[in-house]
Parts: sequence; structure tokens; C-alpha cells
Amino acid sequence: MSQRRIGQILVDLGFLTDDQLEIVLEEQEQQPGALFGRVAEGMQLITDEQLMQALAEQMGMQTVTLEGVKIEPEILGMISETMAQLYRCVPVKFDKASNMLTIATCDPQNLNIQDELRTFLGYEISVVVATERDVNTTITKHFDSEAESVEKLVAELNEDEDLKVAAASVLDQEKFNITDAAALADSAPVRKLLNMVLLLAIKDHASDIHFEPFEDEFRIRIKAEGVLYEMVPPPRHLAFAITTRIKVMADLDIAERRMPQDGRIELMVGGHPVDLRVSVLPTIFGESTVMRVLDRSVVNLSLDNVGMNAVTIDKFRKAIDRPNGIVLVTGPTGSGKTTTLYSALSEMNDITEKLITTEDPVEYDIDGIIQIPIDSDAGVTFASCLRAILRQDPDTILVGEIRDLETAEIAIQAALTGHLVFSTLHTNDSPSTVTRLTDMGIQPFMICATVEAILAQRLVRRICTGCREKTRVSSDILMELGLKREDVEKVDFFKGTGCEKCNNTGYKGRIALFELMLMNDTIREMIMSGDSTDDLRDKAQADGMITLRDYGMTVAQEGITTLDEIVRETVNE
Repeated sequence: MSQRRIGQILVDLGFLTDDQLEIVLEEQEQQPGALFGRVAEGMQLITDEQLMQALAEQMGMQTVTLEGVKIEPEILGMISETMAQLYRCVPVKFDKASNMLTIATCDPQNLNIQDELRTFLGYEISVVVATERDVNTTITKHFDSEAESVEKLVAELNEDEDLKVAAASVLDQEKFNITDAAALADSAPVRKLLNMVLLLAIKDHASDIHFEPFEDEFRIRIKAEGVLYEMVPPPRHLAFAITTRIKVMADLDIAERRMPQDGRIELMVGGHPVDLRVSVLPTIFGESTVMRVLDRSVVNLSLDNVGMNAVTIDKFRKAIDRPNGIVLVTGPTGSGKTTTLYSALSEMNDITEKLITTEDPVEYDIDGIIQIPIDSDAGVTFASCLRAILRQDPDTILVGEIRDLETAEIAIQAALTGHLVFSTLHTNDSPSTVTRLTDMGIQPFMICATVEAILAQRLVRRICTGCREKTRVSSDILMELGLKREDVEKVDFFKGTGCEKCNNTGYKGRIALFELMLMNDTIREMIMSGDSTDDLRDKAQADGMITLRDYGMTVAQEGITTLDEIVRETVNE
């Protein structure tokens, strides 16, 4: 039976007239993506309470009033503030017999709430409906700030003697029991701490989460915007329990503690998929675990948004507009190579073009593009996949990474047979990519025949606009940049002093630096002659290539980033 529309329910309940229904529908058309109930409330045709009643009627749920209701601290403690804000909900009741947690939400139409909270918390979830005002007021009133919540939870874990005893017995090599280890890893405090760390990392758009055991401490660090930040370290005796919990979530062998293991955790957070690539590595003090966070919800992928200046973007668009050839993007891990290539693919994503990608793993889901994940265990490698792709009649192919000679040779054959091939390589700059390809075993004449453009890139942090101010360039930075004091006297440079908006780092967000080398007849002749990387760089610069360092200097002079960031991410050629 199809669900009744919220507008009709509001009319049936007497909260709206038929004429008002039409007016709200017309207004909703002017606000793409807006919900009918919120539009009607914004037009002051209905109240928050009336909307709550209609939503409960639509979803077949009960309503609850939170104002003046006393919620037990142990029930509030079952979810973190991040989770409460993300799902716009508060816990109101817990039944131990059925393991059922009742939550009140102002967003009952989000059908993922029950499944996602069940995955995170390990309880059965029952949902009731409350007003948005009630939910927001309750969250503000009852939850501390997130930093305090982490500190408080860690302090509670430190004082939990039962947990210490359980951890000690599990770590006893002679009495090691897998069932006890799994039970410890599944205990509420361990689960809650890990949930809090994961949600904080995803909320802060972190790229990696590090769990590192040392002799006297267990460190948790989160990498956001290319820099690692340490969280409050949990008790050392919980290292094994937290690592085991991660291994359970990633479907790894919890009994194996001597061999490296790799796995994957797939979560739904706030209604969109998040992939966590898990790497577990044995060390002398336990297992070190790193999670790579891949938020596969489609961001606004467009070349206009990647940060290229007008000259570079114009040249790059001409390079990718060719019918065949190879376009390479180079840089270290986490420098935004995949985002740049997908932005290029998005521009080419037309009904007349067949686009196929093969990646390890697939980082973005894009409608209209055939995307193939690499699975080495099943024999699906870049090389084998690329061979199969060529039999699928593609126009444009994206190969996640050229890792070996076999993949490089098939990519070259694809380019020679009329396909446009995008791929990535790990090199320091554009000219050194040629040397990297020849070191792999690619013949120079093959490079000259197929490679059309090489784009090197780096990510630097943006200065926070909330605390940006002028600064004097230090002598050390001048020396690193090879400049004199008089070279910078007439230019204003900036830095961030640190504020609440940027967590006192002085930086908020990142911007990319680019170095685009286009192949021409002269550069091809130099490659055939075996000229050095330095000679290629000099010629490319003479032909108009802007180096990463020079591109970065321009961005710093525009007040977008600091000279410290330019020195950190680029080298002086």
C-alpha cells in the first residue's frame, strides 16, 4: 500500500485547506529538494506540533513530548552528541529484556535511522516522533561538547576496574580464549568509544584514522586536511579490545595476531555510504591499525571547483578533449588525484560517450559511468581488468593507478588503438614522470606516441577566514624559498592565528596546486634523445609550464594559503 502524502494528511487532519495545499505545492517547486512540511511550516501555515502529528500519522509511529521529561543519564549515555546531531534524535527509553532502545527523532522519514543506529549501537531500535524544537533543545540541554564527551568517556574507562580485569584475562597468552576476546570487543564501553571516534572522523572529513599501540600508551590520531591530530588516548589495556572490535567489523580473523591483514568496513552514515579500508599490522607492542575513510557520496565534481587557475584549466581541457592518448595525474597519496580525474570524467559524461573506470577501491559513485572495483584475491588486477575493458567498446578509460609494466603496456596499447586513457602515478613532479615510465621498462618512443599531458598536484591548507591576518615572513622561510627580504617587502602575506572556527589551527579547508606539462615536438625529441629530467623541466618551463612552487607562491600572494604550507608541500627545483 502506497504511503499517503504529507500534504494530504495535513488537509485530512484539518491543519491545511485545499487552497493552502496548492499554495505550498507551488512554493515547494521553487525550492528544489525542500520537504513539504518544512515549506508549510516556513510559510507559518502549520506549527511544529502539527507537523509532528502529521509525520507520525504518515509513518505509523507514536509521538512524544520531550519538554519537562527526565531522561536517565545512563540512557542518554547510550549515544554520543555527534550521533544525536547527525541523526537529529535523542534516546528516551531502554528495555533490557528485549535489548530495545527507543529514540525520538524529528526526521522519521529518514528510513535509514533504524538500520544505521542498530549497526553502530548493537541494540534493537524503536522510533517515536518529536518536534524539531524539542529534539534540538534536549540535545543542547543534556549533551556536553564532543571534546568533553571523549575525555569523559576515556576517564570512565580508566576507572572501570571490571574492564581492566577482563582485558588482563583476555591478554593472558596461556588462557587466551576467542570467545572472551570477542565478548570484550563487543562490550558497550569499547563499542561506544569506537563509534564516537569513527563519527567524529567522518564529521570532520578526515582521510585516515590511526590506532597505534606503544609500550605505555595507546594513541589514536586522526588525519584531517593532510595533518595528523591526536585525540585523548584511551587506556593502554583497551588496545587489544579496540583493535579486535575493528577486526570484527572488518570481518578479519581475530585469532591471527602475527600476520598483516586488510579488510573493509561499509557503513551508512546520515543516509550515504562510507567505506573504511582497514589495514592491521603487527608491531612489538600489539597491532597497529589504520583506517582510510572514503566517503563515496558524490561531491560536486567539476573542473571549475578543483582550484585550477584560468590558464591551467584551459590547457587541461584541451588535453582531455583529444580523441585518444594518455593523460596522467601524479602526486603522493591523498593529493586529490582521483578527484581531479573524476572531475574531468564528469565533464565528459555524456550519453554519446562510453566511460569505464577500474579502481582500488571505487571512491565515488557516478551515474552513467561503468565502475569496476579491483579484487586481487579474485584475480581482478588492473592489468586483467584493463584487457577486459578494451572488449567493452569504451571511448574513455580511467585506470586507478599504473603500478607495473604490464598495466602500463596495456594502457599504451589502448591509447594507440583510439582510446583516451586517464591514470595516476606516484612521482614528485610532471617531468620526473617520464623517467618513472622509462624505469618501469616503457620504451621512449611509446611514451612520445601516447602521452599527451602530465598534471602534478599537491594539496595545501587554506588560511581560516575567521582569524586571517597579515604576517611578516620569517628569515627561515625566505631562505627555504631562495628569496631576499626586498623580494617580499611589497607583497602582503597572511596567516591564521587560530579560532574556534578552525579548532585553533589557523587553517580551514584545502586548495590544490598544479603543474601541467603538455607534450610537444621538442619535448618528444628530448625524451627520444634520453635528456635528463632537469633538461625536460627547463624546456617545459620555457614553453609556459608553471612549477608547483611557483603556482604555490601565486596562491600565497593571493592570501589563500601560507608560505609555510608552500615550503612543506613543494620543493625548490
